[in-house]
Amino acid sequence: MEVVSSKLAWFALAFTVVAAAAAGRVVSAQNTAQDFVNLHNSPRADVGVGNVAWNTTVAAYAQSYANQRAGDCRLVHSGGPYGENLFWGSAGYAWTASNAVGSWAAEKQYYNHATNTCSAPSGQSCGHYTQLVWRASTAIGCARVVCSNNAGVFIICNYYPPGNVIGQSPY
Repeated sequence: MEVVSSKLAWFALAFTVVAAAAAGRVVSAQNTAQDFVNLHNSPRADVGVGNVAWNTTVAAYAQSYANQRAGDCRLVHSGGPYGENLFWGSAGYAWTASNAVGSWAAEKQYYNHATNTCSAPSGQSCGHYTQLVWRASTAIGCARVVCSNNAGVFIICNYYPPGNVIGQSPY
């Protein structure tokens, strides 16, 4: 009986270790280049816009800027040559690509395609959404950093060519 109990205990311990390792991979797997691409391409397909592809040059730019923001986690645009969406999530949660891109895609509710305007209530935006689905933007690069001093998570996606050109419709 004692041998069976120790074998069950060993199996339970082994299962726990494997499950914990798998759970750790899930979080990192939700922030891969392909995750960002897939998450962008779904709302783009919803409005008949072609796919974006990962671009290592754009991604290097995004990573460089994310590293600069890791010290303060402020939502300040880089002012660089690309279109740009920023996301910040508070400490205490493992914010992912899905959270960031999902929040940008959720702005669709405020975008009126017929008039090419944002009808958001005070404090809301639809510019992240329009960049996300901008037809001419065909390449993306994104980065995620955990901010110092437990300040949360900063996520950036850059777009080439940039979108949100005044007077033009995204699709």
